[in-house]
Amino acid sequence: MSRDDLAPGPETATEPTDADRFTNARAIRSTALFEDYTELIADLTEEFGEARITDIARRLGVTHPTANKAVLRLKREGLVISRPYRGVFLTETGAAMAREVKARHRLVVRLLIAVGVPPEAAEMDAEGIEHYVSETTLKAFEAYLDSRD
Repeated sequence: MSRDDLAPGPETATEPTDADRFTNARAIRSTALFEDYTELIADLTEEFGEARITDIARRLGVTHPTANKAVLRLKREGLVISRPYRGVFLTETGAAMAREVKARHRLVVRLLIAVGVPPEAAEMDAEGIEHYVSETTLKAFEAYLDSRD
């Protein structure tokens, strides 16, 4: 499901209500956890060949039980698999999510830098923005950046 599918609600087909916007934001916050974990698991797998719970917890700054609980949720959603005595691996669905999140992140960073945000701040800010920006807005960002090239 894309962010554009989350709103508007049934009250109006053209303009979302406050309730629609808040419902949309809550749904995205829920998805953001999955996106952060799949992106990190992809990075760890690329770097080490697998993603271990210990490494996930350390990189995200959470406890081992917190990371383990999140990975169990990812498993239930079909985004990861784990192997006995091995790490965590993305399913094709999880890998697709990770690719999408990375692409959104790179695009948001490019836009922020283009409008004068220092690269370090752009990287930090993109971590939050990447989860909340709609496909419509991303396309506008991309069109703006392409027009500058």
